[in-house]
Amino acid sequence: MSSNDKRSIAAALAAATCSLLGSGLPAAVVAQEQPAWDFNTSLLYYGEDGNRVQDFSVSAIARRMFVDDRYLTLGLTVDGLTGATPSGAIRQDIAQTFTRPSGNDAYTVPAGDLPLDDTFKDTRVALTAGWQQPLGDTGLVNVGASASREYDYTHFGVNARYARDFNRRNTTVSAGVALSIDSLDPVGGAPMPLSEMLDVGDTGNRLGNQDKDVLDVVVGVTQVVSRNLVLQANYSYSQSDGYLTDPYKILSVVDGVFGDTLTRTTTPGMEGPSHQFLFESRPDERTKHSVYGQAKYYRDGKVLDASYRFMTDDWKIDSHTVDLRYRIPWGPERYFEPHIRFYTQSEAEFYTLSLVDGVALPRYASADYRLGNFDALTLGIKYGWTTRNDNEMSARLEWYGQSGSVPAAQLIGNQAGRDNYPDLNAVIFQLGYRF
Repeated sequence: MSSNDKRSIAAALAAATCSLLGSGLPAAVVAQEQPAWDFNTSLLYYGEDGNRVQDFSVSAIARRMFVDDRYLTLGLTVDGLTGATPSGAIRQDIAQTFTRPSGNDAYTVPAGDLPLDDTFKDTRVALTAGWQQPLGDTGLVNVGASASREYDYTHFGVNARYARDFNRRNTTVSAGVALSIDSLDPVGGAPMPLSEMLDVGDTGNRLGNQDKDVLDVVVGVTQVVSRNLVLQANYSYSQSDGYLTDPYKILSVVDGVFGDTLTRTTTPGMEGPSHQFLFESRPDERTKHSVYGQAKYYRDGKVLDASYRFMTDDWKIDSHTVDLRYRIPWGPERYFEPHIRFYTQSEAEFYTLSLVDGVALPRYASADYRLGNFDALTLGIKYGWTTRNDNEMSARLEWYGQSGSVPAAQLIGNQAGRDNYPDLNAVIFQLGYRF
């Protein structure tokens, strides 16, 4: 093996190890090889088929390197979201009219179409800040804060993480905690859970602003097994409390025999819903547990990155995620990285396609497809290269496909012949530039 090969292997393993540990190279190396500031920027487009959600995102991360392995990291992300999203109502063989979330207008969905709320439009600005420094000879501490603002949502968060090396720095044990305090100010006000959609201008079922808190705790261990292999394992705990309902999601109230949505009589002289719809209701607590494992393996210039995550929560959702990336060099300054990700989840215990007229209302109910049973597949490829001035650029193109189903026991009458959970396809394209 040549000295160049040895240096290449050492560099690749060092990069993989630092990525897993969340730490940088030694300060002396940083001072010799890197400038004081490092910038990582990206442009991202996400687009769903059927004129659904479109997202244009710009992000930048600036990292200031100081002596003694100290770092300041600042981040900015701006998202522009437009398009339409499923409301939760079911398809009908006749047109359906809905009151918009603002309560100031109404819209009609043609017969046979999936009811979509086409007023989905928002801009989100998110800021992050972090500080990293050594603590003793083998410890490393990170503290950070985050904030974001969109039209109807405000977020503030803080986080901290401590990592310590053992076994000649081949083993790293870490623990982290994050707390977020979020405020929701839905358009038109947050509706009372399981209250009826009312006529335009009637806000009698609306509440004021709502809040929620989220506590996340993670503990993990990273092990350098050999010169070619690094392993990582984490356990995460998440506790959410407060308003966890989606204020824009509704359910159809249907006939118990035919499964069609019941019609509704609008107040004379008023606009309003043509059928009976209720706003969804979710628990005000949610506890998640997840385990995560990752392996990075280097050989002959190639890096295989494989991970698996299992999540379970007290809403009875279980999910599995498998993620594979394989970085293949193409010459000394270019690479390709194919990517495949598979995700599957079970439905929440209160997920239901519709509510049956005459049956006592449950305490919690939601027809949000994101809480249903579905599988998702992501396929993509990333191409990266080093520019003439030693900066890094990359382009990533991915396809996302999602397919779900409604439990057969929930289908009533005519519902069995309709596409109650249509497939979703999306394209993701990202450009990155690091300098």
